[in-house]
Amino acid sequence: MPGTGSFSDFKLNKQLLNAVEDAGFKQPTAVQQKAIPLILSGHDLMGVAQTGTGKTAAYLLPVLMKIKFAEGEFPRALIVVPTRELALQVHEQIKMLAKYTDLRYAAVYGGVGLKAQLEIIRSGLDILVATPGRLLELYFSGDLILKKLKMFVMDEAERLLDMGFKKQINGILDVVPRKRQNILFSATMSANVKAVADNFLDMPMMVNITPEFKTAKGVTQLVYHVPNLKTKINLLEYFLDDEKFSRVIVFCKTKNAATNVFKYVSRKFGDEQVRVIHGNKDQNTRSNSFNAFREGSIRILITTDVAARGIDVTEVTHVINFDVPLVYEDYVHRIGRTGRAFRTGDSITFCTPADEYHIKKIQKLIGQKIPVKDLPPTIEREETPFEENQIMLREIDAQRKKEDPEYKGAFQDKKRRNG
Repeated sequence: MPGTGSFSDFKLNKQLLNAVEDAGFKQPTAVQQKAIPLILSGHDLMGVAQTGTGKTAAYLLPVLMKIKFAEGEFPRALIVVPTRELALQVHEQIKMLAKYTDLRYAAVYGGVGLKAQLEIIRSGLDILVATPGRLLELYFSGDLILKKLKMFVMDEAERLLDMGFKKQINGILDVVPRKRQNILFSATMSANVKAVADNFLDMPMMVNITPEFKTAKGVTQLVYHVPNLKTKINLLEYFLDDEKFSRVIVFCKTKNAATNVFKYVSRKFGDEQVRVIHGNKDQNTRSNSFNAFREGSIRILITTDVAARGIDVTEVTHVINFDVPLVYEDYVHRIGRTGRAFRTGDSITFCTPADEYHIKKIQKLIGQKIPVKDLPPTIEREETPFEENQIMLREIDAQRKKEDPEYKGAFQDKKRRNG
């Protein structure tokens, strides 16, 4: 979402303006246009902006401008994020935007050994990016000193809370200096986020850029109706055979589904083209798979929603929802992995009869109809096995009962008639 004006309007120093030009940023986005002057003026800020709108640079540029140059031993700016993937993403943006400064920065996160992270901290830091658990671990061991902190950023606040970090967030607020500038960004303004914001921010300025759960404009969305799992597999293979699908994320509902799809795709297309990440994978494996995808050494990444908001790869050409998400907001986050940085992308969703209810709910949430496309004529439509059909019928019955408590259930009636 481009804004108006230019980055020079913000009175950034030459080092930052040169880095912005090198990064190819032509014009501030709407969130950057509104947030940067407020942060530079010293206000606490509450920002609500969807993924892909440029919110990371919206807080990083003023943080870099206010911290300015290397000074002392202890961090003066702290950025707390929910996942290792996002910590690395923010770290990369700092590296890009601080390239002409002497600022020292690092990202610390769990799932890896402490030794290398401790060495970086002990050598002196200006800006620290951290996940909550590792941050507190380093603080309580006495290795991380926060007494010089001037700026505190909480990014993806709703995800921090969804992942159960409320206790750690409260712990962090207890140990950081009281006198500081606070910045909080969230994709949504839920009651939980508002409660944290009330405890965290001091008379904040509010920046709300987009209505909640609106999909990115650069993403073309399509739905294909499929009768069953085997037909889904056939359709997935059809798309992955197309060379236009050059960087693809495939989203699955569960870890088991992701693992099974990965096994099938790796057999068909080779281990060197595909990786899988989900909650059972350790941090090193997830990070290595993500980096391979970002660097383009693999073309297919299969994942659960654990990665829906943590992947920032501008060249993703297609997102395939192998399974329709049951948390409807996740649909927006999933398809936001393509069409980033003002590029275009395609989102394709496979919809079984039991998913039609969920597609209607998603359409209501995003305020638009998702176009339906017929299956390609070459796709083999498999027969639905009896057990899979029974599961779908039960799901459809449960959906109808949810909408109409008086509904008795066609599935139950059929059982009684056949009893």
